[in-house]
Amino acid sequence: MNNTQDFAKELRRNSTEAERKLWSSLRARQMEGLKFRRQQPLNNYIVDFICFERKLIIEVDGGQHKINIDQDIKRDNYFKNQGYRVLRFWNNEVLGNIDGVLEVIRGNVSSPSP
Repeated sequence: MNNTQDFAKELRRNSTEAERKLWSSLRARQMEGLKFRRQQPLNNYIVDFICFERKLIIEVDGGQHKINIDQDIKRDNYFKNQGYRVLRFWNNEVLGNIDGVLEVIRGNVSSPSP
């Protein structure tokens, strides 16, 4: 196994409270019958959640992302150039408004990527 796969496994074992809360609503095809994966290696990156069928990536960001904005923009642009849509939510959004977060996700999975 390579380092990216090992690191992804570690991230799955040590997921944040917000990631666990969102995963409980995405796992087992609960979202429109679509399969989501968590902490999925994708090229040189690891994405928090991905639905390959809809080419949708969901990132749950903590405070460190306020510092790494340029890196996140570069990463998001890379995925967009690969045909993915990227949704980003703050931890506090997931923890405080899971219904709103799920509604945004549902709106983005109801139709395939352009």
